[in-house]
Amino acid sequence: MKLLKQYKYCLVGMLLSFFSLLATAQEKHTISGYVKDNNGEELIGATVYVAALSAGTVTNTYGFYSLTLPENVYDVTYSFIGYEATQKKVSLQNDTKIDLMLEPSTEVIEEVEITAERKDANIQRVEMSTTKLPIKTIQRIPVLMGETDVIKTIQLLPGVQVAGEGSSGFYVRGGAVDQNLILLDDATVYNPSHIGGFFSVFNGDAIKNVELYKGGIPSNYGGRLSSVLDVRMNEGGTAKFGATGGIGAISSRLTLNGPMLNQKGSYIVSGRRTYIDAFFPLFNNAELKDVKAYFYDLNAKANYNINENNRIFLSAYTGDDKYEFSSFFGMGYGNRTMTLRWNHVFSNKLFANYNIIYSNFDYNLGVPEGVFGFDWESDIIDKSFKNDYTYYLNPQNTIQFGVQATHHTIKPGRGESVGDGIFTLTNLPNAYGAEYGVFVQNEQKVTPKLTLQYGLRFSMFQNIGEGTIYNYDSEYTAIDSSVYKWGNVFNTFNGLEPRFGARYMMNNTSSIKASYNRMFQYMHLATNTASTTPLDVWFMSNPNIKPQYADQVALGYFKNFKDNTYELSVETYYKKMYNAIDFKDHAELFLNEYFDGELRRGSAYSYGMEFYLKKQEGDFTGWISYTLSKTRREIDGINNGEAYPTSYDKPHDLKIVANYDITPRINISANWIYSSAMPLTVVRSWIPLEDETYGRYWVPKYSGRNEVRLKGTDYHRLDIAFTYHFRQKKNYSSSITASVYNAYGRKNLYSIVYRENENNPEDEPNKYPPEMYKMYLFGVIPTVTYNFKF
Repeated sequence: MKLLKQYKYCLVGMLLSFFSLLATAQEKHTISGYVKDNNGEELIGATVYVAALSAGTVTNTYGFYSLTLPENVYDVTYSFIGYEATQKKVSLQNDTKIDLMLEPSTEVIEEVEITAERKDANIQRVEMSTTKLPIKTIQRIPVLMGETDVIKTIQLLPGVQVAGEGSSGFYVRGGAVDQNLILLDDATVYNPSHIGGFFSVFNGDAIKNVELYKGGIPSNYGGRLSSVLDVRMNEGGTAKFGATGGIGAISSRLTLNGPMLNQKGSYIVSGRRTYIDAFFPLFNNAELKDVKAYFYDLNAKANYNINENNRIFLSAYTGDDKYEFSSFFGMGYGNRTMTLRWNHVFSNKLFANYNIIYSNFDYNLGVPEGVFGFDWESDIIDKSFKNDYTYYLNPQNTIQFGVQATHHTIKPGRGESVGDGIFTLTNLPNAYGAEYGVFVQNEQKVTPKLTLQYGLRFSMFQNIGEGTIYNYDSEYTAIDSSVYKWGNVFNTFNGLEPRFGARYMMNNTSSIKASYNRMFQYMHLATNTASTTPLDVWFMSNPNIKPQYADQVALGYFKNFKDNTYELSVETYYKKMYNAIDFKDHAELFLNEYFDGELRRGSAYSYGMEFYLKKQEGDFTGWISYTLSKTRREIDGINNGEAYPTSYDKPHDLKIVANYDITPRINISANWIYSSAMPLTVVRSWIPLEDETYGRYWVPKYSGRNEVRLKGTDYHRLDIAFTYHFRQKKNYSSSITASVYNAYGRKNLYSIVYRENENNPEDEPNKYPPEMYKMYLFGVIPTVTYNFKF
């Protein structure tokens, strides 16, 4: 409560400044409405501009805009990349509502594929460390086994590093994999991977827009330290029925969309499934005949216009991975999300969203029969309410504010023996918590050259009973416990999260930007691997585990050349992380009721510089990104208390992405990736010992934590793809894409293991110490995919 009293003066001061803006605002008139494409789908980021006043705005996530101007007659231009600009003469005598539909451009230009926003948006917008990716860009990137992949594409951006070979995990500016907030229509996705990380859960045919925030994160986002990946699903068009799909080497997909309810609404349904296991019965191997190994995704979304001021949306996702190896072993995991949203226009200046959100990640494993038979499962369930408002005060000030509340339930593990099973499994108690956020933010155009974005977020987290918390001594040994009854709030954390961003236009083609943000994180992930897996353990802050928080500052220079054909940006950042979490050597993370005692806490820091050059117009397009960075942790009880690299610290990270239209129907694309070798903890030497019963055995002596980078294990890979578009027949179009992953067959290190030395004689198996064995995953992987649309 003392902390709340300290914060309230800051909150009151900021609110008073906003209200003073309201009081001094001139009486003007407002143009507002929606901008859509010719199929009735809202356009995100369309520009509404009045040249006479050099004033304008862009549509929000739902295609809504609002622009307040003095009474007069104006030529208002509506534009969106890839669509014909439309100019309307507006006599602004009172508030006016204009919904506009833009037609596709008759001259398709390449920036549709690369930016899908105004060509100089990178220098004009106040946000830095932010990338917006249209789905058409993502669909062109050659990836593993030909599957369009959102996360594989963002891994090609500066400041984003790959977790491991083929993985869909990613690290942003030194943050851990769990420090990324991943949202699908505002619902949290806890594990965005299929097949242990080789594919992501985002089906490209169902996705409309992708936005990644690496820094300068707006105050409406919270709960993670490093980044926000905001993914929005397609809504379907209200004009006509359509279908898209594809048939690939390992999977097929189909998407249907169209109008409903007399074109007052629309829907989209999209499905994808792999079918590798369908070929197993064809092999001359009895053990493979009963094997099941597949994943599927199903996306659905519907919306309905009640009237011009009210619209409702319902979106859902479900996806699962299933692996069953006859009677030997089985495993599965999956995500389910649902979002019910109500858009309400209170006035031509005030736009509101109300969201009820559900998210569930569940995982299980077991042996179906025999003496080792068991069945085990776990869940993470979130139930949320989110209410946010956008107030278009005037062309100089856009204010956002709102509240969020989430109830977390973690079911860490419950299991039982099956059949003749002899195991006695530990059933860990459920954990419950509530997370709240209140935020306010203003984007203010101070002068034509200077724009500020400043905001404040207050977050709070509560542990709720029933629950048992163990108390530990200085050696992390449990000495007693505290038991809390059902419904009791037994612990509270809170924090104030200021956010600030600034953009200064140096001239019409260049700008400098700066940002600062503080973030708190109350949900954490325990993992001993480089990528998220279904056996990773999510856990909450509690009296033993303080929330992590981080401060990040960034400074950047942005420059466009040759009429915005080329974009250049250079950003530098520094991030300090507090209450950073790591685990003691050989930690037991799975089904351990004394889990808190395995954790160690300290601090971490990361700093670096990012270079980004992009060509966005012409037959040849693409980008080059390079990141120079350093990440270290310093935690008591690990590495003798000395700073050590994280497992994902890669000082040099270079990516080159290229697309070339040979003809209007033939395209070739490629990407090349290079990064420094991953840091490892390895065995420095082996100490021989003798036992009277077992004879000689070897005891390892390890290096410092992540101290070694093995020579010759730098990562590099070339992927290429060739696409041929068949001649369009009436309303049917199709193409075929042939791609090659790892075109020159580079053996990139996946992990290391230690195995018995091959030089040991048969009669003396432990004569020589174990030897290091390097594991690799992929050689050259070609694939072919046929895509269609009608």
